[in-house]
Amino acid sequence: MAITAAHVARAPRIRLGMVGGGRDAFIGAVHRIAARLDDQYELVAGCFSSSAEKSLASAADLGVPRAYASFAEMAAREARRRDGIEAVAIVTPNHMHAPVAMQFLKRGIHVICDKPLTATLAEAKRLAKAAEASGVVFALTHNYTGYPMIRQARAMAEAGELGEIRLVQVEYAQDWLAEPVANKQADWRTDPARSGAGGSTGDIGTHAFNLAGFVTGLELEELSADLQAFVPGRRVDDNAHVLLRYKGGARGMLWCSQVASGCENGLRLRVYGTKAGIEWAQEDPNYLWVTPFGQPRYRLTRGGAGAGPAAARVTRIPPGHPEGYLEGFANIYAEAARAIIARRDGTNPPEGTTFPGLKEGLEGVAFVDACVRSAKRNAAWVKMAL
Repeated sequence: MAITAAHVARAPRIRLGMVGGGRDAFIGAVHRIAARLDDQYELVAGCFSSSAEKSLASAADLGVPRAYASFAEMAAREARRRDGIEAVAIVTPNHMHAPVAMQFLKRGIHVICDKPLTATLAEAKRLAKAAEASGVVFALTHNYTGYPMIRQARAMAEAGELGEIRLVQVEYAQDWLAEPVANKQADWRTDPARSGAGGSTGDIGTHAFNLAGFVTGLELEELSADLQAFVPGRRVDDNAHVLLRYKGGARGMLWCSQVASGCENGLRLRVYGTKAGIEWAQEDPNYLWVTPFGQPRYRLTRGGAGAGPAAARVTRIPPGHPEGYLEGFANIYAEAARAIIARRDGTNPPEGTTFPGLKEGLEGVAFVDACVRSAKRNAAWVKMAL
C-alpha cells in the first residue's frame, strides 16, 4: 500500500519552513515536491537565500507567506509564533547544514536535512549531540532508501534469504563534472570550503555507502581509498575507488565518479551471500534481480508478484509505471511526517516507520573523513573515526 495522508488519519498538515532552495536552486524544488506529494506538509515560511532580496523574491515566486532575511531570524521568530513552523527543511550547501540546524534544534523544531549531515566530522558529532539532547525528529534525505525495491532488498537481507553476506559491490557513476564546469551547482560542490574535504565522495559516494549499509545492515570497520581529481585545478576528488572491510568478515568495493563519460546517474548495488545474490540499478529501479545459489536468476518487480510488505508500504502506483527519484524523496518525507505527528500526539510512530537520521548522517561524514585520510596516506587502511 502507498504512503498517503490517510495513513496518518488526516492529521493537520505539518507547518514546514525551508532554508535554502531559492531561485536557481535544484534540490530545493525536489524537496518541495516531495513534501507536497502526500499532502502532509504546508510550506509557510522560508529563508530561501543568503541574499535578503532573493529570499523575498523566491517566497513571492512560491506563494510562501513568511520570508526572512536570515535563518537565525527565522528560527527565533517562528519559535515565538503560535502558528510557527513545526519542522524545517535544510537544503543549503553542506557547510551551512550545521549552523542552520543548530538554530532550529535549540528551539525544539524538527529537522529534515539534505545529505551529507555536515561538511566535517567534528561538526557532525556536535550536531548529533545537540539533536539528541533536543529530542526532536531529525531526518536525513538519503532518498534512495525510499525506493520500494531497496526496501524489498533490505527485508530479504534481514530475513536471511541471502544467507551470510560475503560481498558488497556498490557504484555511483556520473559524468557531469568530466570537464571544468562553472555554474551554481558545480561551484559549491567543487569548493572544499562549502562541500567539505570530499568531492565525489561527499556528493554521491555517501549515497552509495549509505545504500550498501541500509540494505545489508553491515557496519564498516575500515577502508582503503584511492581518490583522484582528474580535472586539472580541481580541489576535491572527482573519482574514488574504495575497498571496504565490514565487521564480521564481509568485504566490499565502492566506486564513485563524476568524470565517467557516458554515465548519467549510475547508482548500482550488488550483494552476495551464502544463499543468494541480488542486484539493483537506480536507472531501472522497478526491478530487483535475485539469484539463489545453484538456481536460475529471477526478477522481482515493484508492485508485482513476490514483492513483500516492506516494498508495498512505499509503492504508490500500479506495476509497470516508472516510479523513482521524486517518490523516493517523498517516501522519506512521509516517514518523517509519521514520526513528527506521533511526537505531536505523544504516541509512537506506526510500526515500520523507517528513515535515515543522525546515525546514518554520522556514518556518512565519517566515511568521507576516512576516505580523505586514507588517500593522504597512499590508500592505507584506516578505521572509521566514530
